Amino acid sequence: MRNTAKITTAVLAAGALTLGLSACGADDSGSGSDGPLVVAASPVPHAEILTYVKDNLAKKEGLDLEVREFTDYVTPNTATQDGSVGANYFQNKPYLDDFNKKNGTDIVPVVTVHLEPLGLYSRSVKKADDLKSGATVAIPNDTVNEARALKLLAANGLITLKAGVGNEATPSDITENPKKLKFKELEAAQTPRSLDDVDAAVVNGNYAIESDLKPAQDALVLESPKNNPYGNFLAVKKGNEDDPRVKKLAKLLTSPEVKKFIQDKYAGSVLASF
Repeated sequence: MRNTAKITTAVLAAGALTLGLSACGADDSGSGSDGPLVVAASPVPHAEILTYVKDNLAKKEGLDLEVREFTDYVTPNTATQDGSVGANYFQNKPYLDDFNKKNGTDIVPVVTVHLEPLGLYSRSVKKADDLKSGATVAIPNDTVNEARALKLLAANGLITLKAGVGNEATPSDITENPKKLKFKELEAAQTPRSLDDVDAAVVNGNYAIESDLKPAQDALVLESPKNNPYGNFLAVKKGNEDDPRVKKLAKLLTSPEVKKFIQDKYAGSVLASF
């Protein structure tokens, strides 16, 4: 039976984040060196991978692991920073760098586990080239994922971006847009839900899988794993890298057993990075 607690964006909307996290209590947060290691994770595939580790590998290593599921890209980091959880597993380095800079946090990566290729999806066309002039494309609205989405479209010839544009690219950085695409900026979790209302959407891999999309099969275009900086990793608040529980989990997350689990379960929609 999965030992998880789901915390949704509704918690944020209700303004109950502080109360909800404090209710966890300092003693069971997993931020100290005693007790279970509590890890905040996106439901798919992160929590699924962690649950596999918990159910099949952790006991042999003497690791008491608890998984808490979050459906947004903010709460796992704020919970890790304030010690409500001991670690998180949901993000990539460009996103974390941007988050730390904007929020004054000091969260650091421990070990990279997998890549979820970003993809362009549509309910109305089968090929990206078939998008009509003036088509509306939904893209994530957070800084890094928006830039990542635009770079995906540029890599596939749909738009051209300013030379040298980095992880802060926005639609204003588009220099050529032959199809006159229009962009609808949404919270990343909302992009797959927008597919009935837009012509196409760029969707993060975890949200695609949660929405029963199969990136390896359904994406019109898909991010290449070659030299890709967007691998997802286990992260902790700076200073907790040497926690014995964190070291055990890092070892297990990069084990042959986890690699096989990722390959078997996700069939190319999630790629092991080790």
